Amino acid sequence: MRVGVLTGGGDCPGLNAVIRAIVRKGVQEYGYDFVGFRDGWRGPLEGDTVRLGIPAVRGILPRGGTILGSSRTNPLKAENGIRRIKDNLAKLDVQALVAIGGEDTLGVAARLSDEYGVPCVGVPKTIDNDLSATDYTFGFDTAVNIATEAIDRLHTTAESHMRVLVVEVMGRHAGWIAIHSGLAGGANVILIPEQRFDVEQVCAWVTSRFRASYAPIVVVAEGAMPKDGDVVLKDGSLDSFGHVRLSGVGEWLAKEIERRTGKEARTTVLGHVQRGGTPSAFDRWLATRFGLHAIDCVHDRDFGAMVALRGTDIVRVPLAEATAKLKTVDPKLYEEVGVFFG
Repeated sequence: MRVGVLTGGGDCPGLNAVIRAIVRKGVQEYGYDFVGFRDGWRGPLEGDTVRLGIPAVRGILPRGGTILGSSRTNPLKAENGIRRIKDNLAKLDVQALVAIGGEDTLGVAARLSDEYGVPCVGVPKTIDNDLSATDYTFGFDTAVNIATEAIDRLHTTAESHMRVLVVEVMGRHAGWIAIHSGLAGGANVILIPEQRFDVEQVCAWVTSRFRASYAPIVVVAEGAMPKDGDVVLKDGSLDSFGHVRLSGVGEWLAKEIERRTGKEARTTVLGHVQRGGTPSAFDRWLATRFGLHAIDCVHDRDFGAMVALRGTDIVRVPLAEATAKLKTVDPKLYEEVGVFFG
């Protein structure tokens, strides 16, 4: 059997670990042949491939990014996209496809499998940790560690200058990175997309912190919104899946804090730093296990499934279930960490 592998959406620490595990087990135990599709769904759409074998995956376990490249190409919006993918898979004699990605990439895989009969298996990837069918996605742990280290470092400069430091982290619809790194890094305010925030309350927490002779750290997810406003956009452009480009809530909030409290405020936007570089040990472990179970899925011809982490077990769930809704921060969890605000 020849198996195709692709990585779609934003790059993420651990992608290469998945590819390595799929190829190593697929070749050694099942005798499969592999091709990698370049740049996400663009690869099968245009028939752009690279040969994958054991020599190609040696040494890639600790590397960030993806050796296959990635993109946000949406084949469902391309002219004759489904037909082109099916024709290219047939031409290349690819009998199964492993799609490694987040909500959008796996959403395409779900439709291809359920509606068009393309044999797909999914592997969940997103630093946002917002896929509801799995306890954790790989890449999340690395992103949290990077954000936490940044917050740790910012405490000292905030205290040296007695100024507010606003740290903007990734999180379009879910505040998992913000709440994990904010709590671990000792932030004084954490703002997430799931809970609209009151600027006056944020300023009150900031003022309270200064009264205690400490400089406050505010962690805000890029998708967080004030009660009387909307998300802050980088610009008005949309990607092929209809997502706006978010960035700027941190800078906007810092200006509001400075204007309302009279305290100096600065912003640090972590941006792509959170998803670049070498994966953490946990993400390497999880990504490797996902890869091993994904190729077992292919061997069992359990197509239309996604591998997921439940507790310490790797299980299989329908792709449609995995992409049906996002996993967001429970209000009770947010309330739980609120004791540290101010």
